[in-house]
Amino acid sequence: MFTLPPLPYELNALAPVCSAETLEYHYHKHHQAYIDKLNALLASDTTHSEGTSQWTLESLKELVKTAPAGALFNNAAQALNHQLFWQQFQAPKEQNKPEWALEQAIIQQRESFEAFQAAFETSALNNFGSGRTRLVKTPSGTLEIVNTSNAGNPLTDGKIPLLTVDVWEHAYYIDYRNRRADYLKNFWKIIHWEYIATL
Repeated sequence: MFTLPPLPYELNALAPVCSAETLEYHYHKHHQAYIDKLNALLASDTTHSEGTSQWTLESLKELVKTAPAGALFNNAAQALNHQLFWQQFQAPKEQNKPEWALEQAIIQQRESFEAFQAAFETSALNNFGSGRTRLVKTPSGTLEIVNTSNAGNPLTDGKIPLLTVDVWEHAYYIDYRNRRADYLKNFWKIIHWEYIATL
């Protein structure tokens, strides 16, 4: 069975960009609920659960790639989406930028890192409803900004998610209310670029 993976930081480590209260609800309530529902579905589905005693991040990724549309995919993808989301953060830093090689790869797709940030924020602002905006690596090795809706994950299109901003309202509403633009501006301060460069 899957378990809620531990956060790599304390609940208050991302404040004031993301408060401990937001993490308490988003991580302990929302993420845990997807894990619980996924485990219940797997327990009743012998085609996926038989012979498997311990689930890993890689097996969760494979499940997302192969699960049919519906409840199993939705809960597996949301469990994965949240796990990847938490791993990409660290305590806030001003002037936070990626290490040189990743920054150069981003600049190859855009005129500057700042142009990339502006394009990413615009895409996230225009991502209608609940979903995520991501920087992904395509099978050819190029970088793209893509929007996904609901439980969607780029792995189903053969793309590797690198950087993700969650625009479901529960990701920011406690701290920012309906000010998604402010949430997106502050989001850059907590990105753990060294981690993202390893993906």
